Amino acid sequence: MWERTLQDLVRGLRANKKDEAKFIAKAVDEIRHEIKTDDMELKAGAVLKLTYLDMLGYDMSWASFHVVEVMSSPKVHLKSIGYLAAAQSFEQDTDVLMLTTNLLKKDLSSSPADIAVTLDGLSHIVSPELARDITPELIAMLNHSRPNIRKRAILALYKSLVKYPEATNQARARLEEKLVDSDPSVVATTVNALCELARQKPKDYLSLAPRLFHLLTSSTNNWMLIKIVKLFGSLSPHEPRLVRKLQGPITELISTTSAISLLYECVHTCIIGGMLQGSSGDALAKTCVSKLATFIQDTDQNLKYIALLAMAKIIPTHPHLITEYQDIILSSINDPDVSIRVRALDLLSAMASRSNSQSIVQQLLAHLVKDIPLDTQTATQSLIQNVSAAPSNTPKSYSPSQSPAYRLTLAQRILNICSRSTYENVSNFEWYLSVLVDLAHVAHVDVGPDIRDQLVDVVGRVRGIRRYAVQLMYSLLNDELLIRNASEEGSCSEVLWAAAWICGEYCLELNEPQKLLPYLLQPDIVHLAPDIVAMYVQAALKVFGFWASELAQRWDDESLAEVKQVVESVLLRVSELSSSQHIEVQERAANVLQIFSFIQADLNSYRPRSDFSLPTPLVDSSRLDDPNPTDELRFPKSLYIIHPLINAYELNPVAANAQGSVPVPEGLDLESWIIPPPREAKPDIRTDDGGDGTEKKKKSKKGKDKAVESSATGKKVKGNGSQAVLAPLNGDETPEERVDRERRRAERMEQLKDDPYYIIDDRPKASEDVDVDSIPIVHIDDMPSFDTDWRSKGLVSLRAPLQASDYSDSFLIERDGEMPEGANVPLPVSTQTTPPAHTPNGSGTPHLSSFQEYEVGDDNPVETIQVVRSKKKATGKKKRTTAIANSTT
Repeated sequence: MWERTLQDLVRGLRANKKDEAKFIAKAVDEIRHEIKTDDMELKAGAVLKLTYLDMLGYDMSWASFHVVEVMSSPKVHLKSIGYLAAAQSFEQDTDVLMLTTNLLKKDLSSSPADIAVTLDGLSHIVSPELARDITPELIAMLNHSRPNIRKRAILALYKSLVKYPEATNQARARLEEKLVDSDPSVVATTVNALCELARQKPKDYLSLAPRLFHLLTSSTNNWMLIKIVKLFGSLSPHEPRLVRKLQGPITELISTTSAISLLYECVHTCIIGGMLQGSSGDALAKTCVSKLATFIQDTDQNLKYIALLAMAKIIPTHPHLITEYQDIILSSINDPDVSIRVRALDLLSAMASRSNSQSIVQQLLAHLVKDIPLDTQTATQSLIQNVSAAPSNTPKSYSPSQSPAYRLTLAQRILNICSRSTYENVSNFEWYLSVLVDLAHVAHVDVGPDIRDQLVDVVGRVRGIRRYAVQLMYSLLNDELLIRNASEEGSCSEVLWAAAWICGEYCLELNEPQKLLPYLLQPDIVHLAPDIVAMYVQAALKVFGFWASELAQRWDDESLAEVKQVVESVLLRVSELSSSQHIEVQERAANVLQIFSFIQADLNSYRPRSDFSLPTPLVDSSRLDDPNPTDELRFPKSLYIIHPLINAYELNPVAANAQGSVPVPEGLDLESWIIPPPREAKPDIRTDDGGDGTEKKKKSKKGKDKAVESSATGKKVKGNGSQAVLAPLNGDETPEERVDRERRRAERMEQLKDDPYYIIDDRPKASEDVDVDSIPIVHIDDMPSFDTDWRSKGLVSLRAPLQASDYSDSFLIERDGEMPEGANVPLPVSTQTTPPAHTPNGSGTPHLSSFQEYEVGDDNPVETIQVVRSKKKATGKKKRTTAIANSTT
C-alpha cells in the first residue's frame, strides 16, 4: 500500500490552494489511520506530518499518546521525531507528561546519541513535576565524559531550575565547578546559565565574583566576556567593592576591544553598576560618552538606537559630557527611522538646560515645519513662510517620516522642555511666548489646550511680560486665518481663548482698548468653539469696562458720541449671540445685553453741561466710596458699572497646596447641622364630634367641608365632616401616640429614600424630645456689616492698578504661588460685635451713594415667645389644643 510522505503532503498543499481545507481533512483521515498501526516507521511518519500541520495552526493534541510512543522508539532517528513533536505540541498541562518520567530517566542512561536527543527535548517539555523528578539525573550528567553532553546537561538543568527553584542549592555547587572545566565551550555555557540565574537573586551569587573576575581578565572569548560583564552588572549594586575592582578591566576593554557588542555591554554595565559615580568615574564616563558618540555617527541604525538609549541613562549624572555632542544628537532628529527620532527627543528633553534650551527648541520647532529642510532655511524663515502661506482647500500633506503621532510627540516635548519645574529652563519669556504662538501655527496637532494653559500661566506668573503678551495676543485676535481654520483638525484654536482672556484681564496694557472690541465681537467668531465664544464675550465686557472707567477719569462731553457708538455696536453683536444654541454663550451674551442696555439708557438720558472744562480732574477715585458726595459727578455714572464688578481683586497664581494649608477655625464643626431639619411638618388631624366652647364650628350648606377656628390664633384647619384638632408638636404624648408618630415617620422616610431630590441623614440618632420652651432666641444685631474691610483679616487682597515701575527688563516669575495668610496659625473666632468704620481711602467695599443704610436700634427688644397649652375636659378621649399667643414687638 502506497503511503503519503511529508514531501507528498507539502506538494499536495501547494497544488490544492483553492481547496486547502478539503485536502487537509483528507490528509488527517489518512494520518489517523496510519498513526494507529504497529509499524513504528509508519507511526513516526504520521507524527512528522502532524507536526508540520501543527505549525500551520491545526491541532494535534489528540495524538499526544502516539507522540510518546514514538519517543520510546529504540531507533535514534525515530526518537528524534518523537521529541520534536513533543517540543512542538506539548503544554505544561498535557496529561501524558506524567508517563514520560521513567522514559526520560531510561534515555539519560542510554547511549550518547540518545542522551543528546533526550536533553534537547527535555529542555522544551519540562514541567515543575517533571523537573522535580529528573533533576538528580541532570546533576549527575554534568560529569559526563563528553563535552557536548555536559553542555546540553547544563542548559537542561537551567530550564529545570527555572521550573523547580527548590533544587537550586543542590545544583549550584556542581555548576560552579564547571567554571573551571577543561573545555572552553562548557565554561561559556556555565557562565551563560549563571548569568540568567543571577538576574533573579544577585546576592546569592556574589561568591562567584573571584572566579568570574579571573575569567574576565584572562578569556578572549567575546561572547563569554559579554555574559561575564552582564553578570557583573547585576552583582555590582550589591557589592560596592566590585565597582573599584572592575573599573580597570572594564576601561581596558572599552579602549581596546573591536567588538561593538562587547563595547556596548561594557558601557551599559558601567551605567547600571554605578561605576560612573564619584571623581574616579569621571574619566570612565568621558570614555563611554565618546564611544557612544561614534555609534551615533555610524551608518548602522541599531548602533544609533542603543547609543541614544545609553546616553539618556548617563545624562542624569554627567549632563555636561552629553551637551558637548548636542549637534550630533540634533542630527538624529532628521533620521528616517522614527524610533531613532523618538530616542533623540528623549535625550534632548533630558539634556535641556537654561543655557541651551533656546537652541534646542528652535531646532525642534523648525523640524515641525513640513517639507522644508533645516539646512536651507532658518527656523524663523521657515515659520514665516509657513504662517504667511495663502490658505488653500487642498489637505495638508506631511512627509512620510512626520506622522501626526510623531508631530504630537514633538510638540509635547517642546512644551515639556520649557515648562519643566515652573519654567526653570526659560530665561527670556518674550521668546517663550513667541514660541507658543509659533507652535500654535505649525503644530497641526491637538496641543491647543496645553498651549492655552501655558499662555495663561506664564502671563499670570510673570508680571513683566504682560505688556508684550497683550500686544502678542492682540495680533492673534486679528488673525483671520486662525479663526477661519478653527474648525479644522489640529488647528490649536484654543489659543484664541487664552488671547481673549489675557487681553480682557490685562487690558490696562492697551493704549486704545476700544479698538479691540470689533475683533472680539466680529461675526466670524461663530466658527469657534462655544467656550471660546463665551470667553470672547466676557473679554469684551472687561475691555469696555476698563475703557469706560478710564474715559470717565478724563471725561469730555465730546466723547459721548463715541461711547454711544461703541455701545450700539456691542449691543448689535451681543443680541445676535444671545440667541445661540449653546447655553454658556447664550447666558453670558444675555447678561452683557442687559448691562449694555442699562448703559445705553443712561447715556441717552445724560445731559452734557456747558462748563465741562475744569483745571482739576472731574472725578477722584476716593470720592466714589464717599456715601455723601457734595458735588455731582459730571459724567455718565453707568461708565463705572462694569469695572468694579470684574476688577475688584487681582488674580494671582495659587500654590498647589494652598487649599490644604487653610486652617479650620476653632469651634467649626463641619459635621453638625447648620439649620436643624424640621421635626414633623405634617399636622396630625383628629376628629371630635363635641366641643367645649373653645372652638367654633362653621358648616357649609352642603355639610361637606368644615373649618375649625382657634379662638386664640384665628387660624383655620380644614376637616372632613367633623372637628379637626392640631396634634401638639411637643408636650406629653401617650405611648400609643408616640408609636403612631414613629410609624408614620418611618412610612414617610420609606417613600423618600428613593427620591433623588431629598437628602436623608442615615446616621443613627438617639430619639429625644425637643422642648419648645428651651429654644433660645437668637439676636442677629451683632452680625458684621457688608462694608467690613476683609483685607484686614488677611483673606483676600484687593486689586490695585500696576504702575510703570512694576515692569523691568529682567523677568521675575512667581514660582510658589499665593498662600493664605496665617496658614500655619489657626484663625481666631471673630468676637467683633460692631462693624468697623468705613474708610474713605477705598479699602472697604464701596457704598452706593444713591441709597442710605438702614439703622436698627435696640429700643424695642424682642420678647420671648410664650407657649400656652389648654386642655379640654375628658369626653371619652383625651383632647388637646394648642394656642400660641402673638408676641408684641
